[in-house]
Amino acid sequence: MNAFLHALEIQRWDDHRYYHHSRVNQALHFFSALSFLVAYAMLFKDPVIAALIGWLVAMSSRQVGHFFFEPKGYDAVNQATHEYKEHVKLGYNLRRKAVLIALWAAAPLVLLVDPTLFGIFPAPLAGHDGLVHRVGLIWLALGVGGLLFRTIQLVVIKDAMTGLVWMTKILTDPYHDIKLYHRAPLQLLRGQRFEPGREGHRA
Repeated sequence: MNAFLHALEIQRWDDHRYYHHSRVNQALHFFSALSFLVAYAMLFKDPVIAALIGWLVAMSSRQVGHFFFEPKGYDAVNQATHEYKEHVKLGYNLRRKAVLIALWAAAPLVLLVDPTLFGIFPAPLAGHDGLVHRVGLIWLALGVGGLLFRTIQLVVIKDAMTGLVWMTKILTDPYHDIKLYHRAPLQLLRGQRFEPGREGHRA
């Protein structure tokens, strides 16, 4: 258990020091974490609504921070290039995230072409709500599938401990992000765009 918790702390620290320098990104992660907690609570009441909140609100705000606000130049503090970080990223780096987001965006389009999703769903439901419900189910399956897929990948290419630790990290990120980034919105309002010492990234 101690080894597991130690590995979890290492993964969390690497994620923070490599990928969360921007206060905008941190503030968006704080908002995303709160949204994910709402989605977690909704899982027990309405999994489809949970999936819609998770993807449309929590995941979208989270990835906007990474794609558009996080520096991608040379990281002088960690002495690492953006390319190096992307290479050693255990979870979903930007390239893998782009594939996942493409699948997420394609789900409603596929249902517009075939509302039964190639026979997976029964005869088309009438009305807008039926389509939204099916989109939510697909997004729920995509979220669970994406988590399990990368976990199994890490078990195969690394080891079981690495995969299970990463899965635990992802599932508990909302709680940890609230603890870590709850001051980021106020720091951003005070004009602090990056963590102290992180302003020196070179493009």
